[in-house]
Amino acid sequence: MPTGPTVIEVSRIAKAYGKTVAIADVSLSVHQGEIFGLIGPNGAGKTTTLECVEGLRRPDRGTIAVLGHDPYRDRVRLQNRIGVQLQAAQLQKRIKVWEAVHLWASLYAKPLNGDELLNQLGLAEKRDAWFMTLSGGQKQRLFIALALINDPDVVFLDELTTGLDPQARRAIWELVRDIRGRGKTVFLTTHLMEEAERLCDRVAIIEHGRIIDVDTPAQLVRRHCPERTIILATDQPSAGETFRHLERVRSVTHVNGTLTISGHGDELVMDVIKCLSDTQLTVTDFRTITPSLEDVFLKLTGHSIRD
Repeated sequence: MPTGPTVIEVSRIAKAYGKTVAIADVSLSVHQGEIFGLIGPNGAGKTTTLECVEGLRRPDRGTIAVLGHDPYRDRVRLQNRIGVQLQAAQLQKRIKVWEAVHLWASLYAKPLNGDELLNQLGLAEKRDAWFMTLSGGQKQRLFIALALINDPDVVFLDELTTGLDPQARRAIWELVRDIRGRGKTVFLTTHLMEEAERLCDRVAIIEHGRIIDVDTPAQLVRRHCPERTIILATDQPSAGETFRHLERVRSVTHVNGTLTISGHGDELVMDVIKCLSDTQLTVTDFRTITPSLEDVFLKLTGHSIRD
């Protein structure tokens, strides 16, 4: 659990556009030095919540504090302390990479060295390239550079890797971890459960404009999906009976030499391993299946993730 001071505090905010409710009731806290993810399907209220926290929109009710300031009312005070990457960000087709960075740097009193930042983000060789010639991953790295040029304390990233191939996505993840490694706080949104599970220290699940639960990915899985499955291969027909008496075992099936043992709790695997040791049962394969954050999401919301 986070131990640093709170840098973002959101309390009971709501936002509607006519009869369309984008945010029904959202409260959350983000602590210094953590990567905090707001996760959920498209249309759940992630981007609207993030835009309210960034000060781009004003909630209809509720309060928000970012670094002790109201982000909408105190935008001028906060502009040198936050960095923002927008979901639908675009630049002029024929602006060069170095021109974009230097333009953004000119907006701040004490910007970072733009050339050093491009080098750190692996864009030095693309310094003179036009924006329209960059790949998807290179464009996202450039947007990260623009969000970091003022050396912010808090960085906001909205659906940063949507549409990127797996290699580019993982490269962006490493960049985000590097931002946290420099003592910054990262608040990101994503509908990619693997991204949230691998990248975030804590996540808040949002659906229909409401926060369903907040915790570390591991704790969410442990709390909502305690089920575990073990698959092992053995040529002993009566092997299934060996495991049925174990306290945490819920079911055992044996098909064509493959045993599937289902149960609950982190101790299930150790119980099965101890049973194998005690009985000297010969196995030729042993695998475990552990629920993921996506399983938690499906259990809590009751539907698949919408792309």
